[in-house]
Amino acid sequence: MLDYFTHKFDPNNFTLVMTILVKNEADIIESNIRTHSKLGVDAFVIMDNGSTDGTREILSQLQKEFDMIIIDEPSMEFKQKVWMTKLAFEAKKHYKPDWIINNDADEFWIPNDKKSLKKHLAFKGGVLQVQRSNMIPLDDSIENNSIWKKSIYEVRNQINYRSSFAKETIIILGKISRKAIVNPYGLIKINSGNHSAEHIALWKKHQSQYIRNYHYPVRSYSQFYKRVKTKKELLDISDNVKLGDHERRWKKMFENNTILDEYKTFLYDQCEINTLIKVGILVENKLPSEIII
Repeated sequence: MLDYFTHKFDPNNFTLVMTILVKNEADIIESNIRTHSKLGVDAFVIMDNGSTDGTREILSQLQKEFDMIIIDEPSMEFKQKVWMTKLAFEAKKHYKPDWIINNDADEFWIPNDKKSLKKHLAFKGGVLQVQRSNMIPLDDSIENNSIWKKSIYEVRNQINYRSSFAKETIIILGKISRKAIVNPYGLIKINSGNHSAEHIALWKKHQSQYIRNYHYPVRSYSQFYKRVKTKKELLDISDNVKLGDHERRWKKMFENNTILDEYKTFLYDQCEINTLIKVGILVENKLPSEIII
């Protein structure tokens, strides 16, 4: 940890690595790798958690093109913060990066000026927190596995629902936490959900004004079905796994074969979108669709 104080940072020549924990994200993982490579990420350290939908095979093909380490973790347990911390230290060991982006397959870290991420990371820090926004799926998303890239509606002013009266079906409009980019020198551990990290340089925690995390949690129906099925399998093994109330509710809907009805609640027609824009919840933002490959 004390290596933070001895590590020299060169703002004109530094290394940026991305870590990703992935399971059954065949529809999005290639776009994620290609887009972030274009935006300045030098290498990737990826843990595949027992994918069965072709994700692992896609990663093997991408490994021939990009500088990438793949770690297989078939365990059915869900140890996200443990695994993400492990990936960060693996990245530090193999690549000696100056910054690490702790990512999920459905998140895209995009600078608001469309330039390299490195332009906005050219300083020695500890933990850099980045604001995150959900992107709304389009009507054609039910059957189209790739149309998510064309989404232009961002939940910019997120609603802070109270769980006692909020409808679980509108969680995509709800408030979501920031994510973290970390300096591996001085890193202690990545916290749950990649939302923050413990770092020796406590005074070096900042929030980026130039990078935003665009989140695509709901895409096609097949993707949503796989996501719910994965969470159900985790809950079948242990009810103590750390998952949200909505994911526990989805498990029951999956068992009752009503998960398609749930998926449709995430789709808004143009009239509803216009209303959400008018009241300031949604904004039209074409930046992600212009950047994502």
